Amino acid sequence: MTDATLDITISSLGHLGDGIAEGPDGPLFVTGGLPGDHLRVSRQGNRATILEILTPSAHRRAANSDQNHHCGGCSLQHMDEATYLAFKQDQVVRALADRGIEVPVDPILPTRPGSRRRAVLTALRAGHKVLLGYHEKGSHRLVDLVECPVLDPAILAAVPGLKKLAEPLIPRKGELRLTVLATAAGLDVAIDDPVTGYEKKLIALSRLAADLDLARLAIKGEVVIEIRPPALSFGRIAVVPPPGGFTQASAAAEEDLARLTLEALGPSKKAADLFAGIGTFTFRMAPLMSVHAVEADAAALAALDKASRVPSGLKKLTFERRDLFRRPLMAAELNAFDAVAFDPPRAGAQAQAEQLALSRVKRIAAISCNPATLARDLRLLLDGGYKLTRVTPVDQFLYSPHVEVVAALER
Repeated sequence: MTDATLDITISSLGHLGDGIAEGPDGPLFVTGGLPGDHLRVSRQGNRATILEILTPSAHRRAANSDQNHHCGGCSLQHMDEATYLAFKQDQVVRALADRGIEVPVDPILPTRPGSRRRAVLTALRAGHKVLLGYHEKGSHRLVDLVECPVLDPAILAAVPGLKKLAEPLIPRKGELRLTVLATAAGLDVAIDDPVTGYEKKLIALSRLAADLDLARLAIKGEVVIEIRPPALSFGRIAVVPPPGGFTQASAAAEEDLARLTLEALGPSKKAADLFAGIGTFTFRMAPLMSVHAVEADAAALAALDKASRVPSGLKKLTFERRDLFRRPLMAAELNAFDAVAFDPPRAGAQAQAEQLALSRVKRIAAISCNPATLARDLRLLLDGGYKLTRVTPVDQFLYSPHVEVVAALER
């Protein structure tokens, strides 16, 4: 189908936040479109790019970053606050309704700009320059990071230094990936896919990392230099995550998720924390109840183990390495606990939810970054006799269509 220029009016929003208009051949999806927008667009198949806003929607606001149209991150920054928060809440409502779950959904808990502490950045050479940033949406083009409304200011301020650090490590015909985590001790930088022979540059890289006052630098999972442990605080416990390991994107959102989880688990005495990671929820649960933490990733579990060895007045804490996708805790095993929290990856926890549905566990906190797979898992639990008592979205991923959710269930 050849490109065409059309004048259209946006009527609704899609699940990724794209505006939807009626095109000549059916629905047309327009990135950056809002209901009420009258637009001139360039059409490519069933998608379109805005050429001109002829009449703006009453729900449109000016973006506070010139990069938001390009970097692929802040795709919802053009929405006014009320529209944005309602869209996020509706993402959860619609996902539940698709599984026949009709329950009240709390208003979304907002997060503030500049609170994202973890970023996965890409570096490459462009002539004599080094570019460091994000890929443009739907493209291999890299958008150089100059400003960002969501990132922790410490990460933004470090961009020139990170470019210097990346330059000798960028493959000749490729890209370099940097995972940057802002901690109270400074930035924790983990680099993947470095140029062959990078080992000869480790002394120089260590000096540069020290000059940049990084907390830690790791390459391909191996620590090159640790000036200060890049610890994260989970309640009363400090945990040093493995280089490049998973952490919640926002410390403030993490606190909301943890509070909601503890409220869902209530006055329990013995709990399991499934997909426990480095102990984000485990260590907040452990002062109140004994906890058995289960995680498949060896590095994450090692970090949890090390942190748990510091005397801190926790109740009994045990842990187990186990792939819960292939080998979920069975109902008979789960019956040893009166509460369970689970926070799986985006794929959800179908196999584990099936076993929970067969168990006698009294309280469940289900945490998810994917409302669709959460709804699938909740349907299994509801069919198994559980009652959904609360559903709360948390806006961990500011200005993106993604949303975190905590659901509380009781039997």
